[in-house]
Amino acid sequence: MDYCQDIQTLNNWDEIDSQVAGCRKCPRLVAWREQIAKEKRRAYREWTYWGKGVPGFGDRQARILVIGLAPGAHGSNRTGRMFTGDASGEFLYASLFRSGFANQPVAIHRQDGLVLRDVYLSAACRCVPPDNKPEKGEIENCRCYLLAEIRLLSPVEGVVALGKIAFDQALSIYQKNPEIFGASASELVSQLAPVFAHGAFYRLGDRLPWLLASYHPSRQNTQTGRLTIPMFDAIWQQCRALLSEGH
Repeated sequence: MDYCQDIQTLNNWDEIDSQVAGCRKCPRLVAWREQIAKEKRRAYREWTYWGKGVPGFGDRQARILVIGLAPGAHGSNRTGRMFTGDASGEFLYASLFRSGFANQPVAIHRQDGLVLRDVYLSAACRCVPPDNKPEKGEIENCRCYLLAEIRLLSPVEGVVALGKIAFDQALSIYQKNPEIFGASASELVSQLAPVFAHGAFYRLGDRLPWLLASYHPSRQNTQTGRLTIPMFDAIWQQCRALLSEGH
């Protein structure tokens, strides 16, 4: 059976996490993640880097799926948990805490006590890519992991896409998986033609999760002021309001 077809049938979170961590489908990414884990950054020379594919993290009964880009070289690739150990994670988890989706505002390592509520964090690419730029084929190789998570989270009420690559990945999943979202999903998405912009929000029919776009909380965006704390907090406050509407 095809690797992606096989993982789509998994109904156990631990099995999915194991498959993600052990994945070696993309030679370029495998070589890069392992090189970083071996060379390390001086500040983390005492750490044993994760250096593998990074599984999703969060509430396994979540109503919101958050899709990021890829693990950070010395963040998730070091700690083994999504958005943990770098500036992007600091910005994200502080905002999730202020919005009531996290029990604490910091994320340091996998045993730091962090718990998410109603939010599950995933990514378009599960291995750190050189220059933070995954190739199209590498993103496609990871799509099966997102599909497996969506199946276990179903019914997901909404998706938050952090960045355009994540936004495009969400739309691709909506359009190419009629067995999950219905035969009309592709046509509906094509008709609405969603466009990425910070704060862009789309309701895509009864069977498709709503889609909310945000700039990625990368250092490049946050330090330049392209993404500010109020802008990011507004995204999660909108999510909170949307979940209330769904009850």
